[in-house]
Amino acid sequence: MSRRRRVLTEETLGAWLVKAAPAGLSMTEVMSTGFATVTSRCVRPSYRTALVRAGQPVLLWLSGRDPDHPAGIHAHGRTTGPASDEMPVQLEPVDPVVTRQQVLAVPGLAGAEVLRMPAGSNPSFLDVEQYLALQQAFRQLVQP
Repeated sequence: MSRRRRVLTEETLGAWLVKAAPAGLSMTEVMSTGFATVTSRCVRPSYRTALVRAGQPVLLWLSGRDPDHPAGIHAHGRTTGPASDEMPVQLEPVDPVVTRQQVLAVPGLAGAEVLRMPAGSNPSFLDVEQYLALQQAFRQLVQP
């Protein structure tokens, strides 16, 4: 019996990526508060959640086919502590939103887990190289 090698480590983590559906978030409220009302996201406990520490980059990916809120990155921020069944986050809106189509157009990002396995559980992630490529392509994702 062979063990699968874990892809994600603290050294390979670029940013956490948590997914939500527009129907699952009250987008009117969330947008009016600048994502201040989103203080955590449900995650599936796993070896990944054991890697969550305060201060790590996190991106909020909206999924689905809502024409008012296209699939893609709608907010970014930082984790605010360790995770268990929830990942504590502090988010702010991304302006302009980075759509799924735009992410697909960046060399090296077509293999990102959120694109390969869109129905996968939270948390997803970008590795260091993917996160850097994303920030280089979309300056609005660069965090201080």
